[in-house]
Amino acid sequence: MKITIVGTGYVGLVTGTCFAEVGIDVTCVDVDTAKIEGLKQGIIPIYEPGLEEMVHRNIAKNRLHFTTRIADSLDGTQVVFIAVGTPPDEDGSADLKYVLGVARDIALHMNDYVLVVTKSTVPVGTAEKVRKMLKDTLADRGADLPFDVASNPEFLKEGAAVDDFLKPDRIVVGLDSERAEDIMKQLYKPFTLNGHPVIFMDIPSAEMTKYAANAMLATKISFMNDIANLCEIVGADVNLVRKGIGSDTRIGNKFIYPGIGYGGSCFPKDVKALIKTARENNYQLRVLEAVEDVNDDQKSVLYKKTYEYYKGDLQGKTIALWGLSFKPQTDDMREAPALVLIEQFLSAGAKVRAYDPVAMEEAKRRLGDKVQLVPDPYEALRDADALLLATEWAEFRVPNFETMKSLMKRPVVFDGRNVYDQALMKQRGFDYFCIGIDTTKA
Repeated sequence: MKITIVGTGYVGLVTGTCFAEVGIDVTCVDVDTAKIEGLKQGIIPIYEPGLEEMVHRNIAKNRLHFTTRIADSLDGTQVVFIAVGTPPDEDGSADLKYVLGVARDIALHMNDYVLVVTKSTVPVGTAEKVRKMLKDTLADRGADLPFDVASNPEFLKEGAAVDDFLKPDRIVVGLDSERAEDIMKQLYKPFTLNGHPVIFMDIPSAEMTKYAANAMLATKISFMNDIANLCEIVGADVNLVRKGIGSDTRIGNKFIYPGIGYGGSCFPKDVKALIKTARENNYQLRVLEAVEDVNDDQKSVLYKKTYEYYKGDLQGKTIALWGLSFKPQTDDMREAPALVLIEQFLSAGAKVRAYDPVAMEEAKRRLGDKVQLVPDPYEALRDADALLLATEWAEFRVPNFETMKSLMKRPVVFDGRNVYDQALMKQRGFDYFCIGIDTTKA
């Protein structure tokens, strides 16, 4: 089988590489010439564990190809996945110009039947817009060629995307023809041999499933952060509360860890887009609007704690920041809480010195010289007035606390991910603050 993936971002590159891994002939298309030339040489534009080795392996086996021209990839192709970006417009709605542009290019260059599959996260109704674009463009060509449209949303976690694709807990496919269903069954058969289910449904339901899944996970995060803030006020320990509710199988123990808010490319964008979709249909998603508000506020929690600790005087203070990516195992800084914190401290007259295991190049691109980026976590602590932990990378879990104390101007830690134990931190001589626990009573 031969397929084409249009878009070599996070979703497109992982999808194409994993399909190639099971023996499918894959061509990845992108308009970014520099990115494509780099990929041909095995240079990976994103950080994702296990991906680089897999790309190299499948290039060597001649199963994974890269080009900037969609016309070069369509001959003999049965399936074209659209995996381009859908950035939010100013009103929060998903911008579909890239998706529809790809649909137009497919119709301009196809010469036989093709199944066009939206892999990008798109609002309900997008498949019909793609179908119309294909139909209208073919009509303009005077070409009477058959095609089908399907929706196949991705459920990949950054930092575990390769495993998520190769061993999915479910595969959702929305379609409306038997021919499309037969093709998708054949395509995904290698991933269902161990019992992973393919859930076939109508196209609008598949499009909604992606948004609903991300909105539910975002809701759990914001709910737990709201509870954590109340725990601090009333003297409860959110870590114990989390264990208490997480043992209830109806709730589960995932996505109920308190912190400083969610970020990344999915949750913020998808929550906004779903709220916008509801408004366009004269409905208000009040729960999700609250989820978004709580998350926006939560990103400022560590700044507020630091501001209160220093009684409103942060002018000239040096803030050490551990973690820049929105989560571990990725260099993605889109909507990262660290970005909000940095802007707040800089606006208050403080200096920020930051370290992240993999996101330093991305931070340099985004922040320029506004922040001092250092190659070592301990270097960030030198003469620092406070340490803020914004991302729970594994290397931050058991640092040398004595070295930390010796380097810092003042041994105070604001832990945005509840990595450390408050009683032990106090014994070690640190002023310690975290999320959801009144550490002044520790």
